[in-house]
Amino acid sequence: MPARRLIVLLCLTGATTTVSIGAFPALLPELGATAALADWQLGAVAGAFGLARMLSNVPVGLFITHHLWRALLLSPGLTLAGALLLASGGGFVTLMLGRALMGLGHTLCTLGGLTAILRYRAGPGLASSLNAVEFSAMLGVLSGATLIGVLPRTVPWNAALLLACAPMVANLFLLPALRRALPAPEGPGRPIFARSQADAEPREGGGPPAPGSGGFLAGLAVAAGAAIAVSYSTVEQFAIPLRGSREFGLDRAGIARLLMLAQVVDVATLLPLGALADRRGTPVVLGGVLLVFSLALALIGFGTLPMLAVGCALFGFSMAGWMLPLGILRAVTPPAQIAWRTARYRVSVDGGMFAGPFVSGLLTVRHAGVLPGVMLVVLAAVGLALLARVRLTARSR
Repeated sequence: MPARRLIVLLCLTGATTTVSIGAFPALLPELGATAALADWQLGAVAGAFGLARMLSNVPVGLFITHHLWRALLLSPGLTLAGALLLASGGGFVTLMLGRALMGLGHTLCTLGGLTAILRYRAGPGLASSLNAVEFSAMLGVLSGATLIGVLPRTVPWNAALLLACAPMVANLFLLPALRRALPAPEGPGRPIFARSQADAEPREGGGPPAPGSGGFLAGLAVAAGAAIAVSYSTVEQFAIPLRGSREFGLDRAGIARLLMLAQVVDVATLLPLGALADRRGTPVVLGGVLLVFSLALALIGFGTLPMLAVGCALFGFSMAGWMLPLGILRAVTPPAQIAWRTARYRVSVDGGMFAGPFVSGLLTVRHAGVLPGVMLVVLAAVGLALLARVRLTARSR
């Protein structure tokens, strides 16, 4: 199978899908003001995207086991339908439903792309392949934030959102090439939902999953993914937009510039960090990234405006490690169960994507610093546990 061609196509679909994700945070204050939403409602709308992904991960993972191509086919239509519903500017329930549909479409795209890579591209270059797809996705996020930053302020928020969603139309033209790059679709008689493939393809690089400490490492990978997700969604969809506008008087362009700073650093470090993980080992690199992330949370949650800017740069570097837990998980997962295990992992990640802004919305009036404070401790603890595990493994050898 032409692995490089598949990676390129997944990069293109990821980039076009994530433009709207980059645009949404800077539009959040205007959306809330237009719809007259309370803080908890604003957090719920922001978190509905992650909630929909969390609830859909397991059924989508079971579906993808034998129907990977069909999942990728459904993704653009559902995402665009959700964007149109969100941009209609209806009430709280309508906004929630639009964000939820966008979350479901993004689940099909993300989980389908990750399953394709983990199933067909496992081996020494896995971390680089995962980070290449994440690199393209972050280019899309950066493009969305840039678009919001350069649009005239007279453009309504819903029109700006639709402009950010327009690149997703390109996915409709990429689908035929993506179908040719994937193995032949499953024949008739395959179950709609399944946990594993009876005739799974051999993983690239060969060999069985790593034995022994696999359960502990898998647990740390899941904990790292969940902690990164809670922290990421809290910072990008709540802390930076609302601290920037309420405490420092920044308009949408100023908020977009802070988000762009994080995304530029993320894009610049993604590929080098993936190569470093392939060379030095994913656990040790991920452990260091989590420690940097804890420092970033401290600066963003409690610092002055210049410290907030430094925190945004460190936040961008930390987000370059977003895919690293999957590399650990892949090493301890049988090839036949890739879609199922990845879906379960994504439940914790997308649960964190929902919990971050939702809990922030509940706490922001009186206890705004509680969630960032808790999460920086959690990130540091998981990072130290990964580094300690690597050190103990090296000594035992």
